[in-house]
Amino acid sequence: MTKPAILYRMALDTHICPWGLKARHILRANGYEVDDRLLTTRDEVDAFKADQGVMTTPQIWIDGHRIGGHDDLLRHVGKPVRDPNALTYAPVIAIFAMAAAMGLAASWSISGALLTVRAFEWFVAFAMCLLALQKLRDVESFATQFLGYDLFAQRWVPYASLYPWLEGLAGVLMIAGALQWLSIPVALFIGGIGTASVFYAVYIQKRELKCACVGGNSNVPLGFISLTENLMMVGMATWMLVKPGM
Repeated sequence: MTKPAILYRMALDTHICPWGLKARHILRANGYEVDDRLLTTRDEVDAFKADQGVMTTPQIWIDGHRIGGHDDLLRHVGKPVRDPNALTYAPVIAIFAMAAAMGLAASWSISGALLTVRAFEWFVAFAMCLLALQKLRDVESFATQFLGYDLFAQRWVPYASLYPWLEGLAGVLMIAGALQWLSIPVALFIGGIGTASVFYAVYIQKRELKCACVGGNSNVPLGFISLTENLMMVGMATWMLVKPGM
């Protein structure tokens, strides 16, 4: 037995509402036969909103009752609604996972083996570059959030804006295995200060802060993963100092 649903969504020449497309997909995935009604002009959209007393589209009706918009539909079918302000480790986990995959892929391409020392070195270096890239998307926002807990940046503010460039520089040089006289002290410096700053803010002062590790205005909590990022840089630099062939 089919379950009917009516969906009103915006489909202008210059804008297709993505939430409307998502709502249609959710309805179909949950076994509804969708009466897909398009609002194709701005006048139609404005008239619909005024008539229904709503502020947004899409709007969904099921069994003659208005369910509401996209998030209301998710709740209706028992799906979680994302809280944009919720703390999450997902961005950092995604970056580390991608860096690990890139390190393994590079190792396989060069040596024909996955689990090599070079694969781990590349993993750390790739992670540094990816994390730096996230910060460089909006250096000002990163610097503002970073100043909330970094001990050195609080004493010399320009360091907050320099940090992403230093992290990226060290990562690129470590990938290439070049200019280690530069990459090692840079990684030791920024990683060491970062480790001390995070440890002091989280474990000594017991502050609840958001980490700037994946860029400004992130919802990643400052804590163990942030500490891990900095310890990885220190560990990588130390390893490059003591490994055979240095």
